[in-house]
Amino acid sequence: MLTSITPIDGRYYSKVEELSNYYSEFALIRYRIRVEIEYFIALCKIPLPQLGDFDREKFAPLRAIYTELSSQEAARVKEIEKVTNHDVKAVEYYIKERMDTLGIPERHKNFVHFGLTSQDINNTSVPLSLLEGIQDVYLPQLYNVLNTITEMAHEWRDIPMMAHTHGQPASPTRLGKEFKVYVVRLREQIKVLQGIPYAAKFGGATGNFNAHFVAYPGIDWNAFAQNFVEEDLGLKRSYPTTQIEHYDYIAALFDAIRRINTILIDFCRDIWTYISMEYFKQKIKAGEVGSSAMPHKVNPIDFENAEGNFGMADAICTFLSMKLPISRMQRDLTDSTVLRNVGVPIAHSIIAFKSLQKGLGKLILNEPKLKADLENNWAVVAEAIQTILRREGYPNPYETLKNLTRTGEAMSEQSIAAFIDTLEISENVKEELRAISPMNYTGR
Repeated sequence: MLTSITPIDGRYYSKVEELSNYYSEFALIRYRIRVEIEYFIALCKIPLPQLGDFDREKFAPLRAIYTELSSQEAARVKEIEKVTNHDVKAVEYYIKERMDTLGIPERHKNFVHFGLTSQDINNTSVPLSLLEGIQDVYLPQLYNVLNTITEMAHEWRDIPMMAHTHGQPASPTRLGKEFKVYVVRLREQIKVLQGIPYAAKFGGATGNFNAHFVAYPGIDWNAFAQNFVEEDLGLKRSYPTTQIEHYDYIAALFDAIRRINTILIDFCRDIWTYISMEYFKQKIKAGEVGSSAMPHKVNPIDFENAEGNFGMADAICTFLSMKLPISRMQRDLTDSTVLRNVGVPIAHSIIAFKSLQKGLGKLILNEPKLKADLENNWAVVAEAIQTILRREGYPNPYETLKNLTRTGEAMSEQSIAAFIDTLEISENVKEELRAISPMNYTGR
């Protein structure tokens, strides 16, 4: 771990280890074997004439090749690749080796990878790994954060707080409502993310099933591919295509992840600022050091770490969504190396989720500080007063309050009350105005 090139596989590996099941080299090998074997089984089920006598009891041991794949077996694929210098062809040869141990005859082995190009395997394996990794790991971690923010929004729904627009005191709000803003934003983007299909290409060398149709012209290969991709693999088939998937939906997926991360960067910065304003204190853990030089400090490092990792994820998401949909004519190779990085922004996002979750768990509401800020900013009730004066037909209400509050002197409860006494309005309206305070002027 100390010699890892990136912190994902070094410093932060313990936080993202489960992603290895979806986005590692081992995982890619397993997903490729899975697609190849499921495709072979689907050919047996047509059945192709040469596979009509295939022993279907061997389907289960065939599937065990990928469900029980060990690191040693995956290493064998890499050994074969050293000879072939082609990763997908190495998978094909490995499967044929394993078929030998199952007693499958050569005439049946010939239909492994029948009529396919490597992209039929890559462009099903990668979206399959994305689908399962997002469902199994990414979304549960995101929902942990969402649920925590939701609980805080509920807990603090009645806590009045000074709002700050342009960094200046503004009409008061409620702390829980400000958290609820992020809850709604996240829910809406999660809905968008969950509505994005995981598309796959499956159609031979240039997407037309040339080899399949020339060998078996009587079979509806488009219908076969539709059923295989959508029913057997659970993906959406793109059609027509070139040699590769369009990647438009993968681009949409990373755009959605980027928006979610951007919302959470916004949230991290707000919480960081509230901590700096002492609206929140942080729990202290015995033995932890806040600063190497200043013993008194308890830094908001979890929110800073989260922000940094969200930023890393967003940068890579942006590149993936902009690059992948572009390919010269029927196919160039640039997508191949890029696709190997699809797990990177997901890993940085999850590191950020966990840091954010840790930081939220340390927050202690400093309610006296929130109350003090409200008490020290009586000028914010000027909006309420001038609005009621508008209702009452009072002449130039906005200008009257502007002249009161822009003298450079701090407004207090007493100075506001004295101002109300000077107004030529009914006593009932004066009582209405006197009842307004920064603590209760929070809207609904």
